[in-house]
Amino acid sequence: MPGGRPTDYRVEYVEQAEKLANLGATDVQVADFFGINTSTLYLWRNTHEEFSKALKTGKEELDNRVEQSLFHRAMGFERDAVKIFLSKDGTPVTVPYREQVPPDTTACIFWLKNRRRAEWRDKIELDHTTSPIEALTEAELRDKLAGLTNDAKSTDRSDPNS
Repeated sequence: MPGGRPTDYRVEYVEQAEKLANLGATDVQVADFFGINTSTLYLWRNTHEEFSKALKTGKEELDNRVEQSLFHRAMGFERDAVKIFLSKDGTPVTVPYREQVPPDTTACIFWLKNRRRAEWRDKIELDHTTSPIEALTEAELRDKLAGLTNDAKSTDRSDPNS
């Protein structure tokens, strides 16, 4: 016989969890909706496979929609829009038109950095074969440290109004 408090988990939570995740709810928000702690939500996810799948499915559907939106933003798109004017007698006049939304450079870069990492990632090549400190003699190192100390002292004494 298992000990402890009985679970508040209900099978009907599966559908609700998927819908919440599909709407963009975070784990904290889902837990709040069910009136539980996030640790309980994680326990439910680990012990109820259908609940775990529902959360993953909802999040995946939303992620797919965001991915499509990013793609359209990167490529540019057209959409129906309406301009509203006032006629000479003051009545509003609506004029439908097709708006051109240009490609967004930031969306393009983000897309390429994630889809073509090898060509577009920000990378810094460092040469780790020699250390600048090892390349200096002991006397050179002492001179550099003395110079840094003198620079720091002269900065401290400088006129704050200049």
